[in-house]
Order: sequence, then structure tokens, then C-alpha cells
Amino acid sequence: MNPLLDFSGLPCFDRIQPEHVGPAIDELLAAARAAVESSTHAPATWDAFVAPLEDANERLARAWGQVAHLHAVMDSPPLREAYNAALPKVSQYWTELGQNQALFQKYKELASSESFASLSRARKKIVENALRDFRLGGAELAPENKKIYAAIQEELAKLSAKFSENVLDATNAFSIVIDQSRLSGIPEDVLQAAREAAEKEGKAGWKFTLHAPSYLPVMQYADERTLRETLYRENATRASEFGKPEWDNTSLIARIVALRREIARLLGYANFAEVSLEPKMAETPAQVLAFLEDLAHHARPFAEKDAAELKEFAKNELAIENLEAWDVAYASEKLRAKRYAFSDQEVKQYFPEDVVLGGLFRVAETLYQVKITPSRAPVWHGEVRFFDIRDAGGALVGQFYMDLYARETKRGGAWMDDAITRRRKGSSIQTPVAYLNCNFSRPVGGKPALFTHDEVLTLFHEFGHGLHHLLTRIEDLGVSGINGVEWDAVELPSQFMENFAWEWDVLRHMTRHVDMGAALPRALFDKMLAAKNFHSGLAMLRQIEFAVFDMRLHSEFDPDCGRSARELLEEVRERIAVLRPPAYNRFANSFSHVFAGGYAAGYYSYKWAEVLSADAYGFFEENGILDPRAGARFRDEILAVGGSRPAAESFRAFRGRAPRVEALLRHSGMIVG
Repeated sequence: MNPLLDFSGLPCFDRIQPEHVGPAIDELLAAARAAVESSTHAPATWDAFVAPLEDANERLARAWGQVAHLHAVMDSPPLREAYNAALPKVSQYWTELGQNQALFQKYKELASSESFASLSRARKKIVENALRDFRLGGAELAPENKKIYAAIQEELAKLSAKFSENVLDATNAFSIVIDQSRLSGIPEDVLQAAREAAEKEGKAGWKFTLHAPSYLPVMQYADERTLRETLYRENATRASEFGKPEWDNTSLIARIVALRREIARLLGYANFAEVSLEPKMAETPAQVLAFLEDLAHHARPFAEKDAAELKEFAKNELAIENLEAWDVAYASEKLRAKRYAFSDQEVKQYFPEDVVLGGLFRVAETLYQVKITPSRAPVWHGEVRFFDIRDAGGALVGQFYMDLYARETKRGGAWMDDAITRRRKGSSIQTPVAYLNCNFSRPVGGKPALFTHDEVLTLFHEFGHGLHHLLTRIEDLGVSGINGVEWDAVELPSQFMENFAWEWDVLRHMTRHVDMGAALPRALFDKMLAAKNFHSGLAMLRQIEFAVFDMRLHSEFDPDCGRSARELLEEVRERIAVLRPPAYNRFANSFSHVFAGGYAAGYYSYKWAEVLSADAYGFFEENGILDPRAGARFRDEILAVGGSRPAAESFRAFRGRAPRVEALLRHSGMIVG
């Protein structure tokens, strides 16, 4: 049996091969189209047409989700070929579905029928979302415009996949092997990994790459300025005109933006940002830009102070007359180490993987009265781990994979994705399953993997997404877990979880020095806490810069006006940035969130949701950081309800009021007003 057609349990990652992709997807597309045809002739009731359609679409989505996941974490030429061959077919189907006038009419009939009132709130929300999505999917377009819309969606899917592949290929293409004379300042565990990487290729010396576990420590610790500059330039020019022409994303960016504008025009919107905001909490591009401008107003004085002191320190203490982009992380680390008398590398020794995971799980277990234990499942790589989540009575609540280490076959960054979504199937409940993916350093030299505190924060963040998906109580697919949650609210549970990694009562139980076995000293924690908002102004302005660029690119930018996206980014930087990168910086060419992910006209969501998450965490600060009663309320009102009601309503139900920005500014060390 084709493993992609086996839905009896967990994905069969031990058996899936590239040659399975085409036949499985073809069969599932045929079955889905048959279900669509049948549904259009069925009575306009939930059981007669919504449920059978949901079943067929879920099977297709689950199989394709496994293929897309493997494409992201175990890329290979055969798999890439199979993925790209099937991608247009899958894109075409979802476009057809969104434009099916007969189905649209069925949903309208259901929404206006007497039986609609008897549906659960979750099912009503699914119907309302479907009506909105049909309109956004072009169901009301004239036949000739439907064809144009479908062709655009297919091309956009191909371009996004190509964008991501170009970034991965350009990242993998660069490496540098250096001798001992250039190693000064680089931490020992990083050197050990670099030495092993060189030996693996039969080379003498130390090999460094653009993958985060190799790149970031060089930028932060390497004393040799030319080495930092080399790696910075290579990283900042990935997938641009400075590399292989076939990997240059410049033309793809222009084409993607133009196609998104065309979609907006077809649907009757002024710009793509308006389309993007339809299913989000924010209402207009102007509202988002005003929100970002307000945050920038608060952050700018702090960022200017941060930049001034960094330049002065670099000049006086490090003999760096002109602070350049490749000096910033290095000088920042030196300044922080001097001011607070500790370094990231010192802290890292207290965060071995097993202790960190135990502490992370303990937070969830305490707050939500669950138990997390290792389990077994077919996996795509030997380093992947699998876990069960059970309730107080021992019943299985959810399961998740953890793929924590960087490798050349895996795209960069960290992310959570759903493998299986909770839903009722007859008398049984389908167990939700999630993927948690990171790009951390793997164990070297017989020691466990060690995480920086920033990586611990990343792990808490992605686990928060996972809990949002896994602790849902909704039994209808369309709004269960993360499904149906507004995009600018989906980061609330993830950013909320990060706060716990700053609490002494959490950290003291999840640290152990890798050599000496001692827990993190309170004095070192106090230094970390004092340094928490070190250069938070610069960090906030950087995120606002990306968000403003994204929103303006999709709300006011005209690719036909002779300007490029890069020129727009420079204009945004002129207004917002305090530290400017060199002219050759091509950040947009690897901005996968916006051009190969789901964040187009949505990157602001990180800051928008951070307001929600900081304010939500304030409830725990008021009632007890690890108070199970507060945890139960957060689960009941935020996690458990999924997308079954508007996020603003869920927040008010939890907090008792609308969100306020003050908590975020306080957490960031910024004075209100």
C-alpha cells in the first residue's frame, strides 16, 4: 500500500519515498473531486455535504502535509522533483474548490436555513469562514477572471516553492575552512563541531557555514573582523544577484508582489494587504501601520541610546572606529559581558538538551495538568524524537515530533506545523499530532546538545504553538487547534510561553552545568535578568522595520512604477532603522516568511500578538506564575477553543477586558508615554 494513503494512524515516515508522491496525490485529488461533485448535489445540511467534503479534503491535506514537511526537513533532488511535480495539481484543486459556485451556494443555503441555528458555535464559525473564504477565493468572479485567478495561484505556489529552495541552495553553497590562526574567540563547542565538519569532508582545519549553529557564534564571538565580514556578506547576499543567477530571488520577489496585486484587483480590493487582513484581527493597512508607528515611537529613543553606546564602546574598547553590520553582534556581546559580567557562552553550559526539555515539559504539565512522556513513531531522521501528552486520567490528548538540529537538507528557522488535527470521527476522537522543528547545534564530543538562552526561548515559543494545536477541545476540523485562528493572533500562545523561560522558579529546575552538574546560580540568573532588555530598542525597531516593509510592499507599492522592493526597503530603513546595513545587503531575497510562507502583509502579527501575549502573561504575574488555576483558565479560554470564536473574544474571556499595550512596553523595559 502507498504509505501516503495510509490514514490508519501516524504518518509512515519510515516508508515514504519520492515515487509515492505522484500516485498518492493523483488518487486523493480524484477522490476529493468526486466528493465535491457529490456534495454539490446533496441537501444543504452539515451531515449531507459539509462532513463528506471535510473527510475527503482532510485526507488530501494530511498526505500533502507529509510531503511538504519532508520537503522542508529532508530535501533531496528526487523529493524536490516529486514535490514540484505535484504542487501545481494541489494548488489547482484548492483554487477550484474556492471558486466552486455550486458549493458556495450550498454554504449560503445552509447559512440561511432553519437548521443553521441548531449547529454548534464551532460549526457556525466554520460555515461563516467558508463563506468569507469563497469570496476571497474568487467564487464570485466571472468565468474568465476565475481562470486568471487560478493561473495566478498556481504560479504563486511555484514561485514560493522556488524562493524557498533558492534560499536553501544558496545557504548550502557557501562554506569556509580556516586554520587555527583565525579561530580566536570562537567557543570550544562550536570549534569542535566545525572541526568534525571539516574532518567529515577529509579536510584539515575548521569548517564554517551559513547555517545558524555555525554562522551565529562566528558573528558573536570571532575576534577576526575579516572572518565576520566574509560570513556576513555571504549571508546577507544569499539568493541575490551576487550569487548564481539561477538562485537569484530578485525577479521572483517582483513577480510575487505583482501577482498578489493582481489577485487583489480581481477580487475588488485596493491592494493585497486588504485581502490579507480580511481573516485577521487588524482591520486595515492604515491601522497596522499606525500600530507599528506607535511602537516605533516608543522604541526609537531606546534604540538611539543603544546604538550610541555600542558605537562608543566599539571605538574605545575594541578599536573599531566605524561600527559595521558585521561588528554589531560581536560588539554587543563584548559590551554585555562587560556590563553584566556574563556571556551567552557561559550561560549555554547550563542548558543541556535533556534538562531543558524536562523543564519545558514541567511548565506545561504544571499549568495544564497533563503528563508528557517519550513515545515511539516512524520518523524521517534518526535524531527525531516523539512524545505523548496525556491528561490526569491517563487518556491520550496529543502527540508531537521534535526535530531540533540543523542539517543541510532542512530549511532554516524554527516552526511548528500540524500533522493531524483533533476531530470527532463517529464515537471516537482523532488525536492531534504536531511537528516541532528547530535548527540548533547537535551534540558534539560525546556531550549533550547545549542551547543558548535564546534557543531556549525559541523552543518555548514553538512548543507554545504546539500546545495551541494539541490542547484544543474542539471536535470540528475547520476550527480545531490552530485552524481558523486569526493569523495575527496565532502567535499569542507561542510568545506567551517565552515568558516562562525568564522565571527563576522555572529556570532553576531546568538547568544543569554540562561538566559540573550544578544548577544555574541565582547570581548568574540575576545578571541575565538585568540584561534581558539589553538593546531591546534596537531589537524592536528591527522587527518593526521588517513589518513596515512587508505592509507597505503589499499596500502601496507598485512594481510597475520603476522602483524595486529593495528601494522600498531602503526607504523604510531611512525612516526607522538606527543602524543601517551596507548597500549590498539583500535581506528581502531571503525573507521567506513573506515570500515563501504565510506572512505576506502579516509580518506585523509578531508585534500585534506580542501585545496580546504580554498582557495575557500579566494575568499569571498577578495570580501566580505556575498557578494551575490560571493555567486552566488560559487553556479553557485561549488554547481549548481554537478558532471556534474570534480571538478578540477569546482574549476578553480570559483577561476580562480588551488588550493593552502597556505590558509589552513594560516587558521590553520601555517607559509608557
